[in-house]
Amino acid sequence: MTGAALLALAGAIVSEVTGTVSLRLATGGGKRWWVGAIVGYVLAFVLLSVVLSHGVPLGVAYGVWSATGVGLTAIISRVFFKEPFTWVMGLGLALIMGGVLLIEFGGGH
Repeated sequence: MTGAALLALAGAIVSEVTGTVSLRLATGGGKRWWVGAIVGYVLAFVLLSVVLSHGVPLGVAYGVWSATGVGLTAIISRVFFKEPFTWVMGLGLALIMGGVLLIEFGGGH
């Protein structure tokens, strides 16, 4: 993965997590957070398309993007919204990330 693709992937992850957190805040009555949700999601998909244009396989790009986003969102929701994060959830995250690694290494590229 090139440096530009990696940077775009990191941006896509941060944008998606920002959009998701903004969505959570918007559902609590903060209408201004809808802008953050929309911009975050649109930017995430634009940056994900940049990653794909650099030749990163879809399964790898989407796997890393979604798994990292799920992990960061779970941690942020625990810290800022006091939502539960159990050992079973942690195990699930570890399994997701392990699956993404298997997809990456199994690609034979």
